[in-house]
Amino acid sequence: MPDDIAFPTPRRTWLATGAAAASGALLGCATPVTGQDRPAMPFQVAQPVLPIVGSAMVFPVRRIYCIGRNYAAHAREMGSDPTREPPFFFQKPSDAIQLLVPGTVADHPYPSLTKNYHYEVELVVALGKGGRNIPAASALEHVFGYSLGLDMTRRDLQRAMGDEKKPWEIGKSFDRSAPIGAIHPVAQVGHYTDGAIWLRVNGVTKQNATLRHMIWSVAEQIAKLSEANELFPGDIIYSGTPENVGPVVRGDLIEIHIDRLPGLSMRIT
Repeated sequence: MPDDIAFPTPRRTWLATGAAAASGALLGCATPVTGQDRPAMPFQVAQPVLPIVGSAMVFPVRRIYCIGRNYAAHAREMGSDPTREPPFFFQKPSDAIQLLVPGTVADHPYPSLTKNYHYEVELVVALGKGGRNIPAASALEHVFGYSLGLDMTRRDLQRAMGDEKKPWEIGKSFDRSAPIGAIHPVAQVGHYTDGAIWLRVNGVTKQNATLRHMIWSVAEQIAKLSEANELFPGDIIYSGTPENVGPVVRGDLIEIHIDRLPGLSMRIT
């Protein structure tokens, strides 16, 4: 299976008529349309998807949400107060995913514009149900499965934008900035409240923590995020990284691990 995921767009469920779509476009909003009334399009856009372990089906990725500074020690190394202030989130485009396959080493191109490229290993949460204002007590019922991923970061660009009080999307949201493995359904792996999480570069352990060190649990993240945005099936959440993030250069081998999930590897090229 290739590293880049660009499957043909699958058949979708559309939510409005073609006429409604046209009127929505005139009003400046994008309105999906229904079934047989779908209008012709000048080109096709691929739907990013991830394999589902143990199934012939694939998981369609709608949005990628990431929580910032969700481990106390990492918050400190980034110059922040690790107390339980309200969490903050940012997004990556759904086509930023790069599939990592267990037992293989994916090639990961060093991106443009940066001279300080950082790794961040994270537990990834895949939603099978959506909603608004989801209570934390029932939030795990919305989880379809879990995966292991990397929030790759052009740190110099992120910091430069922060210093200028500008959005630092350019440091986080770029091609292949979200390497990730296949989705493991909850029925296979259960839910994650603890377990080792680590990252190695060239065989040397750089990040090493447990998931219980997260400031905001998976359930709390879903609840808080649903207060700001309506969540939908297909949304995935990168749940934060432990301390000791750091740079990689071309030729470096990154290996990542979370208990009960297969390890993944990629080489910076």
